Amino acid sequence: MIAQLTGQVAALEADRCVIDVHGVGYLVQASTRTLAALPQPPALARVLVETVVREDAILLFGFAAADERDWIRLLTTVQGVGAKVALGILSALSPRDLVTAISAGDRGALTRAPGVGPKLVVRLLTELREKAGAMPAGAGTALPAAPPPGGVAADALSALANLGYRRAEAQPAVERALAALGDSAGLDALLRASLRELAR
Repeated sequence: MIAQLTGQVAALEADRCVIDVHGVGYLVQASTRTLAALPQPPALARVLVETVVREDAILLFGFAAADERDWIRLLTTVQGVGAKVALGILSALSPRDLVTAISAGDRGALTRAPGVGPKLVVRLLTELREKAGAMPAGAGTALPAAPPPGGVAADALSALANLGYRRAEAQPAVERALAALGDSAGLDALLRASLRELAR
């Protein structure tokens, strides 16, 4: 079973991405929240994975944050909720919003998700009301991308941290700048390019 992928983001689509790990491209279904958290190709990223094995396929579902993965595991215990419907719910509602909606019995919030009708809402509220309070309700922050190589990239990351940038936002900028400039880039050039990326 695949639990995590670390590699280059080779492609981003509306509901999935391709993660290239040493030349092997893994097709990963994901929520819009996770896809928005991933850096643009060809930056490096780390994606948590839930592997679903069916008779006709092996599917990978990816998450930028552990709370989303925990929620998909819980949501798919409800009859009528497959992994794709669960991803639709997680695209419409963050883990925090899910906890609030289920605890408050907010049917309107849940029916905003694609594939969730009145009958399924009743099952979700009935089966998950007692469990929702124990579930993570984080803001869905993305996992940091894979660590950049040492040397000039690490120095640029350290300099950006000293300027007050968070690692989660600085690291993808450094990776994009390094990809554009090449591995032979000097610290000054890489730092300027990274700042331009952060200003976008």
